[in-house]
Amino acid sequence: MMNIYLQPLSAEDAEPILKMEQRNREFFSQFAPDRDDQYYTLEGQISRMKKFEENREKDSGYSFGIYLHQSKKLIGQIGFFKVERGPAQKAMIGYSLDQDHNGKGYMTEAVQLIVDFGFNELNLHRIEAEVMPHNKGSIRILEKSGFHKEGISKKNVMINGNWEDHQVLAIINESYRAK
Repeated sequence: MMNIYLQPLSAEDAEPILKMEQRNREFFSQFAPDRDDQYYTLEGQISRMKKFEENREKDSGYSFGIYLHQSKKLIGQIGFFKVERGPAQKAMIGYSLDQDHNGKGYMTEAVQLIVDFGFNELNLHRIEAEVMPHNKGSIRILEKSGFHKEGISKKNVMINGNWEDHQVLAIINESYRAK
């Protein structure tokens, strides 16, 4: 049985997401692009949730909250962005988990759930991830979920004022069929 479930994020989730982001601000900043002060306000998160809903309607992104089954508590977020249709049929995956819940297998479950959604509901052929090479925990999660390493993107994303390299990983939908 799964310990977590995914639910599409909406404006109602802005407050619990805000609290999680505020609690984990320093932790997340090690791996994520810089966020402006507006990001850490309720208005900023409401705007972000509305953008997620628009992206879902446009088939350009899919964002989910990660919730514990037992308590229904929001503990993280996961989603697809840069969804490409046509000959590519691919998306990028991104995720974050409240630091208090790291190391319990929840993110591995969430990645497996969203990969299943991406392949079976969105009919994606390929899902890509980019992770800073020193983020061994995230790389391990992806590898346990079937992703394989493809190479390094040099000076790929600015994090904490530095251009950081990223390990590229991907998983291919071997049973993909064009519709």
